[in-house]
Amino acid sequence: MKKVLTILLAAVLAVCLCAGASAQTELTVFAAASLTETLNEIKGVYETANPEVTLIFNFDSSGTLKTQIEEGADCDVFISAAQKQMNQLDIAADETANPDRLDCVLDGSRVNLLENRVALVVPADNPRGIDGFDALAALLRDGEVLLAMGNLDVPVGQYTQKILKYYELDEEQLASAGKITYGSNVKEVTTQVVEGSVDCGVVYATDAFSAGLDVTDSATEEMCGRVVYPAAVMKNSISPDAARAFLDWLRGPEAMSVFESVGFSAIGPAA
Repeated sequence: MKKVLTILLAAVLAVCLCAGASAQTELTVFAAASLTETLNEIKGVYETANPEVTLIFNFDSSGTLKTQIEEGADCDVFISAAQKQMNQLDIAADETANPDRLDCVLDGSRVNLLENRVALVVPADNPRGIDGFDALAALLRDGEVLLAMGNLDVPVGQYTQKILKYYELDEEQLASAGKITYGSNVKEVTTQVVEGSVDCGVVYATDAFSAGLDVTDSATEEMCGRVVYPAAVMKNSISPDAARAFLDWLRGPEAMSVFESVGFSAIGPAA
């Protein structure tokens, strides 16, 4: 009889353990590389408050992440560093923004989450004495500076393109002359500046903060538009309710205090 009870207890325990394991939810979050440090900090806070959820992050350029989602990668939440990549996945966007009519965004889940700033950064001691975008433009015209910027499929690169156009500078000509180097995401651009292999770089203010770089200037809205980070639950999410809950939490005061501590700001009107 004692042996039978032991077997029954073991069976009940096994069922309980299996039930506990099945209750754990894994959320896969695709996020722009500029969110790396901040979301890794947030991960610990969220998982402590929600022990039934495990966050798994995939950080890269928004363009690369968009392609991965388009090709069917498992993703519960996508946070882009620009509207362009989110629009390309959202059937609600017009045909100009989403020409392939991709339908990856869960209806009603898309929000504008954060705002960032585009910053001009320099290596330690600023050896070329570049004190702003006006000075950078003059040096580029004279061919006397090496600038690091993001690739053209990377939001920070697209913002930089707009800045070059604002100053009526020919990016292709400058690149051919060896005055521009590129990075596949904002972290690569930041690394080039930190290592001093370039004279300056254009990154986000938050990446400058994380890397301890000196910001000599910030781009105005007139120069490159607003830097808005949209976020949404993806249609292929296997845990859409948990994904929505996480996205709602990211917009709350606890998460926003972490974002604001590194230079992000809560989204303002007319974004």
